[in-house]
Amino acid sequence: MAPLIPLTPPPTTVRDAVLDLCRRTGMTTVFGNPGSTELRMLRDWPADFRYVLGLQESVAVAMAAGHALGTGRAALVNLHSAGGVGHSLGAVFNAYRDRVPVVIVAGQQSRALLPLHPFLGADEPAEFPRPYVKWSRQPARAEDVPAALAEAHRVAMTHPRGPVFLSVPEDDWDAPAEPVAPRSVHGSFTATPDALAELATRLDGCARPALVVGPGVDDEGALDEVVALAERTRAGVWISPMSGRSGFPETHPLFQGFLPPVREQLADRLAGCDVVVALGAPLFTYHVSGTGPLLGDGCALFHLDCDPAQAAWLPVGTSILTTLRAGVETLTSMLKPATRTAPPPRPQVSRAVPTDPPSAAYVLDALAELLPPERVLVEEAPSHREALHARVPVRRAGAFLTTGSGALGWGLPLAVGRALAGGGRVVCVVGDGSAMYSVQAIWSAVRHRAPVTFVVLDNGGYEAVKALGRRLGADAVPGTDLGGIDFAALAASFGCAATEVDSPELLRPELVRALEPAGGGPVLVRVRVRGERGAAYGE
Repeated sequence: MAPLIPLTPPPTTVRDAVLDLCRRTGMTTVFGNPGSTELRMLRDWPADFRYVLGLQESVAVAMAAGHALGTGRAALVNLHSAGGVGHSLGAVFNAYRDRVPVVIVAGQQSRALLPLHPFLGADEPAEFPRPYVKWSRQPARAEDVPAALAEAHRVAMTHPRGPVFLSVPEDDWDAPAEPVAPRSVHGSFTATPDALAELATRLDGCARPALVVGPGVDDEGALDEVVALAERTRAGVWISPMSGRSGFPETHPLFQGFLPPVREQLADRLAGCDVVVALGAPLFTYHVSGTGPLLGDGCALFHLDCDPAQAAWLPVGTSILTTLRAGVETLTSMLKPATRTAPPPRPQVSRAVPTDPPSAAYVLDALAELLPPERVLVEEAPSHREALHARVPVRRAGAFLTTGSGALGWGLPLAVGRALAGGGRVVCVVGDGSAMYSVQAIWSAVRHRAPVTFVVLDNGGYEAVKALGRRLGADAVPGTDLGGIDFAALAASFGCAATEVDSPELLRPELVRALEPAGGGPVLVRVRVRGERGAAYGE
């Protein structure tokens, strides 16, 4: 009788190890736009993975970002070598500025071809997306790819969170490799008691404090702690300039509004405050140049953030490195209950009157009435952002998303990815100009029946650019007029239900149908809004 030959398990490949790691870390929804250098990764696609195709690489990255924001986990993007990575960089920039954990795996030509500068190859692929990724690498050996991906995931999810980049030569996927077990990183930390005690003493003794809330509050889930701090100090609360998220309930009596990205105007809003505490906020985010002091005389600034780079960059004040939930909770416990008079609530704007065609303000008033409280609102309508902030209050954490960096094309795919993460219907308010940067995302929404309603405010041009031009004395800026785009027909060509509104009488009935569509899935409403000379940041 022949001796028994012991069975040996089949060798583990790089692809096997990577897919196993993705399962363990919850990255089983993959966003991408495939090409030749990714085919070995994508063949025999496993049934427990979902592949969400974006018809352009920036769309894939932005959809992944929306999914990450909705799930609270890192999202995986697969891009095509150098050209695809190049297409994606505007969205990568947004993800970096907005601290969104996106793990980007890009294809690369085979290792044997790299010395020959091949077609589709990048000479220095890890340098391509820098400096707007937290971590970037092409491993020296194929067998190192799974461990590199595990490290990339940990970096992406450690505060301050953000995108990471891994380049994988196409022949690496079939090479043998050892599986890699994920490990945990507990990233919450707080400052020393002495640092927080100094701030507590200043807050206890000041006459008029203010809190400036940035995207870090929403990102770190610290809204309840910030509300408790505001109520204990009776401080007025502002949202930082151009914030990509909310971070404080805008119906709260202590909420004061949104700081403008203009030096003089920002200082004016905070005039009279003797202590300002910025929470997860790059406070001095300006969009136009200005003069004068950053803050008023005698105003002490304290800045709480988890990002050492932000702490080092801030031009004035005292920075305290801490994650916000732990830091704010500890700070609040040190404070005496304030007896000072709270600032008056923010004045409410009057309701817009109907016109034909309707104004953007009239449309936003209608949305504020019709949106259910559990909705998530995504915005990319630069001409109408101030009107939206004034008329559509955000009441809860995670309920508002926009771009904190300004690279257009983020909103539509961000909304699709957020809708695919679950939690109910998402409403995306987008300008006609912004929509055309990433209109392909509607196709992805249809393919995956994403519960998202797109409201396109069509004013026929880049009105935000025109307004900034007028600020500089340029009343006629070339390249700012649009027109003739049939958004309903364009959406229908992707298979998306669509309708048009040109009069105030049709607005509410069409919005009601679009916000609760009978068939589910995506819906687009194009609203022709009155062309108005938009103001540049409060002018």
